[in-house]
Amino acid sequence: MAGCVILPDGLLIAFLFAVGACVGSFLNVVIYRLPKDLSLIHPGSGCPACKTPIAFYDNIPLLSWLLLLGKCRKCKAKISPRYFIVELLTALLFVALYWIYFQTSLRRGTGGFFEGGYLLYLVHIIMLAAFIAASAIDLELSVIPLSICWFVTAVGFVGSAIAGFVYAPEVIRGYDLFPTASAKFAVLAAGALAGLIISIFLLLTGLIKTSYPSEKQETETTESAQPENYNHRLEMLKEVIFLLPIILGAFAAFKIYKNVPRFTDWWIDFSQVPVISGLFGSLWGYLIGCAVVWITRILGTLVFGREAMGLGDVHLMGAAGAVLGPLPVVAAFFIAPFFGLSWAAFCMFFKKIRQIPYGPFLSMGVFAVMILHNAVISWLQFIWYR
Repeated sequence: MAGCVILPDGLLIAFLFAVGACVGSFLNVVIYRLPKDLSLIHPGSGCPACKTPIAFYDNIPLLSWLLLLGKCRKCKAKISPRYFIVELLTALLFVALYWIYFQTSLRRGTGGFFEGGYLLYLVHIIMLAAFIAASAIDLELSVIPLSICWFVTAVGFVGSAIAGFVYAPEVIRGYDLFPTASAKFAVLAAGALAGLIISIFLLLTGLIKTSYPSEKQETETTESAQPENYNHRLEMLKEVIFLLPIILGAFAAFKIYKNVPRFTDWWIDFSQVPVISGLFGSLWGYLIGCAVVWITRILGTLVFGREAMGLGDVHLMGAAGAVLGPLPVVAAFFIAPFFGLSWAAFCMFFKKIRQIPYGPFLSMGVFAVMILHNAVISWLQFIWYR
C-alpha cells in the first residue's frame, strides 16, 4: 500500500502548488486594492501604469511575469517583482504546510489529509495566506487592514466550531488541533464577550471615547504615526477604560460560575458540547491574542510616553489566537522578537537601515509556532504544570 500513495501525494503537491500560486495572484490584488478601498472583484486586472486590461494569457501566475520579463506587454512599464514573489511564496507555503502536517512528525495527530486533515489544513492555510497580504501591506504602508484580521477571526471561529464533526473531540484536545475551552475558560470567554459588547455600545454612544480619533476605522497603524501633539499616555487611559468592562465581565462570569452551583452544573454540560467548546476555545484564543499585544502596547506607551505597537498588531494576534488557541499565540508573540532582532543584526552587518513594522515579525512567529507546535506546547505545559 505504501507504494500506492506516492503518485497521489505527488499529484496533490503539484495541485496545491498551482492553487497556492493562484491564491498568491489574488493576494496581489488584495495588497494593491484593499488599502485604496477598491473592489477586489471589478474591474479585472490591468497594468498599473497604462491601465490596459491584462489578457488571460498574460495573467498566468508565476509564468506570465517570467515570460514578460517583468514588464507590461503594451507599455513596457516594469511590473514589481513583488507580484512574482508573493505568488511563489504562497505556492511554496501551500506545499510546505501540507508536507509538515502530513508527511513529517513535526505535527502529530493530524491524521491523513483526506481523513479529516483537510479541515485543519484549510483553516491554517487561509490564515497564513491572509497574513502574507497583511504583512505586505504593513511593509508598504505601515497599516494592517482590519478586514483581513476579522476574516481570519471568523474562519477560526467556524473552523473550531465544526472541528468536532471531523475529528473525535478527544483527538482535538489531545493533540491541540483546534482551540477548545474547558468550562472554566469558556465562562471567562463568555463574560469577556459580554463586556466587549458593552464596551462597543458605550463607544458607539459616545459615553467613552476612542483613542487617537483621527485614525481611520477600517485600518489600524502598526507604528507610531500619530502627531506629536497627542498626549499618548492619556490616549492609553482611554483604551484602559474601553477594556475595563471586558475584564469585569470575565471576572463576574467566573464568580457566578464558582458560587452558583445550579449554574455551574448547567454550564459544564452546555459548554462541553463539542461545537460550543470549540467556539469558546477560539473566542478565548482571540481574547488572549489581543490581550498579550494590547498589554504590551499600553504598558510600553505609559512607560515611554509614545505609542508602542499598534492596534493593527492587536487585531492580527487576536486573529491568530482564534485559529491556533491561547497557548500557541502567546508563544508566537514571544518568538516574534527573535525575528526582529535577526533583522536588526542583518541591517547592522550590512550597514543598511530599513525599519519595518512589527506585523511581519508577528506573522513569522505564528508560522514558527505552527511548525514547532508539538515542542512548543510540550514546553509550555511543562512550565505550567511543574
